[in-house]
Amino acid sequence: MSLEVIVFLVALALAFDFMNGFHDAANSIATIVSTRVLRPHWAVVWAAFFNFAALAVFGVAVAATVGKGIIDAAAVDHYVVFGALVGAIAWNVITWYYGIPSSSSHALIGGLAGAAIAKGGTANLVASGFFKTTAAIVLSPALGFALGSLLMLAVSWLFARATPRRVDRWFRRLQFVSAAFYSLGHGGNDAQKTMGIVWMLLLAAGTLGADDPLPVWVILACYGAIALGTLFGGWRIVKTMGQRITRLKPVGGFCAETSGAITLFLATGLGIPVSTTHTITGSIVGVGSVRKLSAVRWGVAGTIVWAWILTIPCSAFIAAVAWWVGQRFL
Repeated sequence: MSLEVIVFLVALALAFDFMNGFHDAANSIATIVSTRVLRPHWAVVWAAFFNFAALAVFGVAVAATVGKGIIDAAAVDHYVVFGALVGAIAWNVITWYYGIPSSSSHALIGGLAGAAIAKGGTANLVASGFFKTTAAIVLSPALGFALGSLLMLAVSWLFARATPRRVDRWFRRLQFVSAAFYSLGHGGNDAQKTMGIVWMLLLAAGTLGADDPLPVWVILACYGAIALGTLFGGWRIVKTMGQRITRLKPVGGFCAETSGAITLFLATGLGIPVSTTHTITGSIVGVGSVRKLSAVRWGVAGTIVWAWILTIPCSAFIAAVAWWVGQRFL
């Protein structure tokens, strides 16, 4: 594998990381923007700062899962990495264009699977890692929903005698904290996915040994790219996440962000690459359903779920085609 190819693929991985931040900016800022606690341009600065600050909080457990636990290391070459990244980026662009909050994480997993299968069939998949990650499609929004519902009920009980104005004033302040923690979780989990791809590439190229630590420049570049993507923001998706699923007040925004942050911190600590989109959507739906089931626009939620179902197979198909193209022109 030539140096030029390695540099090209690292740049492509960082482009995916930037797109991840751009696509998923809505996850970090939608609630705090929709409750009018922060204006959009300040909200993305707040989220981007904590996306980058996550490098001081989390290790590289998620990166290790993506880099070594999804597909067989022996199957990895520059064609597989190229196919995986093209599949993930293409699906992100499509869903961003239509304002659908799909999962960048599962687009990447689908891309890896599609390229690996195109090369040598399903034997190239590491079953334990692949199924652990796909199981999170169901578990992360379910946990977000449960925590969001419970937290909203607890807050409602604790502040039952407080005036709405006082509750609003308190939770406008607390949303700064909850948004910061959610953005930490977002950066910590999502930046590591790109770190895992670069790690995989460097191992396949022989520039790193199996027991070598991930270089610091990879960590800084990946956290920097996702923070920069968040700073530019995916505005098409903000409206869907912050307004179309359910109407949020500051107390609801706090509960949704806090439950999402807890889920992300837990998953990142366990080394599970989960979807921040799935997590915050489940949390928002959980918060909205506590008020009344009709407060949630279930038609919009259903459209989002269909996007989740299609993400892995569609990105896998695109990745398989890209792998074929890459073999002929890369």
